[in-house]
Amino acid sequence: MSQFAPAVYSVDGRTLEQVVGQELLERGWRLAVAESCTGGLVGAKLTDVPGSSAWFAGGIVAYANEVKTRELGVPAEILDRDGAVSEAVAVAMADGVRERFSADAGLSITGIAGPTGGSPEKPVGTVVIAVSAGPAVVRTFRFVGDRPMVRQQSVVAALELLRQTLAKAPPRDARQ
Repeated sequence: MSQFAPAVYSVDGRTLEQVVGQELLERGWRLAVAESCTGGLVGAKLTDVPGSSAWFAGGIVAYANEVKTRELGVPAEILDRDGAVSEAVAVAMADGVRERFSADAGLSITGIAGPTGGSPEKPVGTVVIAVSAGPAVVRTFRFVGDRPMVRQQSVVAALELLRQTLAKAPPRDARQ
């Protein structure tokens, strides 16, 4: 079983969001989320966990580019140059929400859930997720399925990327 250890988040029936919450709690960290294509699904999943107020600061649903700029501080130049669905924008969103909420970690999701909006370079199902908790960690995914499937896969991938990032992170007092 040890060869699966990095991919296994629970052997006791806890959900991924419960495990993430416990990791945040153990580190004394607070999390903030910035969501675009998921429209608040990550925040909803996290706040389904009893006691989440101890580690969840809040979130911003930044669907429109002007909201990304105004509320999260994403530079308009990055949006113009790279587009809303890009690693640079995802990192800026994660950094921005982390700063706005004075959180220890920021999590962001931006993507194309479909059924329209895709292009040959960025087809429907392209989703970019970033975690800001020190140096940013960012990943681009290509999910398949209809809009609800892409959004659900995005939520799971975001929580898993956050979990993996937290597993490597020191407690609050050890950073800096």
